[in-house]
Amino acid sequence: MRSTYAVINLSNLKKNYINIKHKVKDVKIMAVVKADAYGHGMKEVVYALNSLGDKKPDYYAVAIPDEAVELRKIKIKQPILIFEPFIKNEIDLIFKYDLTVTVFEDRHVKLITQELNKYNKKYSRKKKVKVHIKVDTGMNRLGINYKDAFDFIFKLSKNKNIIIDGIYTHFATSDEKDKKFANLQLARFNGLLDELNKAGINYGLVHAANSGAILDMPEAYFDMVRPGISLYGYYPSLETSESIVLNPVMSIISYVGSIKKIRKGDTVSYGRIFKANKRMNIISVPIGYADGFNRNLSNKSFAIINSKLYPQVGRVTMDRIMFNVGDDEIEPGIKVILLGSQNGININAWDWSKQLNTIPYEITCNISKRIPRVYKY
Repeated sequence: MRSTYAVINLSNLKKNYINIKHKVKDVKIMAVVKADAYGHGMKEVVYALNSLGDKKPDYYAVAIPDEAVELRKIKIKQPILIFEPFIKNEIDLIFKYDLTVTVFEDRHVKLITQELNKYNKKYSRKKKVKVHIKVDTGMNRLGINYKDAFDFIFKLSKNKNIIIDGIYTHFATSDEKDKKFANLQLARFNGLLDELNKAGINYGLVHAANSGAILDMPEAYFDMVRPGISLYGYYPSLETSESIVLNPVMSIISYVGSIKKIRKGDTVSYGRIFKANKRMNIISVPIGYADGFNRNLSNKSFAIINSKLYPQVGRVTMDRIMFNVGDDEIEPGIKVILLGSQNGININAWDWSKQLNTIPYEITCNISKRIPRVYKY
């Protein structure tokens, strides 16, 4: 195995999940495991969560059908919701693997109806498809506009090929301190639910709360919540409360590959963006932007070596980065912590995010497949 690797602490994953469950009490949980569980390894993450017995997730959520099929192939029995709109060449997978799909346009319903009739005729089945209706209350990305949703849902409720298993919306600003717009979205969603209730329309499970809303908007819990980044140990922004204790699940470990003594005035790496102001020792570490260590971290990041922080210097290259260890004599083969902690010193995805003007979601998702995952139980 490669000597640069990611440690995935499944014990922390399960603790995060249990802490979320304590927060939401008896509300169901849809664990979001899309994008290979945000880079942590979907198969292992789901196995770990399912090991929690009667506390395990009620649903799983992914982005695309291929991810859902991967779960079915490892014998995951819970309902699996696909967030992204499906296309014609994916519909047979949805039928075959009993997947739950998101709908919000007439064309989705038409495609299901047309293809399901063919499928049932071919296999002598009477299959129906479970759907969740996505309502756009202000995100303006996907979903039927909340003003048009009643008529769409009323019509859908009459379709004998379809079971309405749920209805949901997605908050644009639940991770911001100012919840004014999130509360407006919630009011719009509640207004639609009131209309549907008065009309006696069954819309299944209601869910709206992503990680930010789980932390700060208990009024948005409804029947089910959808933790994503919080499962993996991060608050979705620096503006939410920390009302749930979370611990990062991913660490990234490497080693000192080589050491070079340089003199005052010498430069390091491409573009010569680091110039030594005195004699110093420079170590190289075998990780680079091909592994997800972003090139824009050049001269901005740190590593922990022997319980001490050292600055990264010079341009990040495809396969290797360098650190200034000053006068310290550090031998090749010594452990280097790029994300993680040692003796009270900590580097987490927020440290990278602040330098890159991004969020931990992108950091963990971008750790490439070249970095082997080692699972700690």
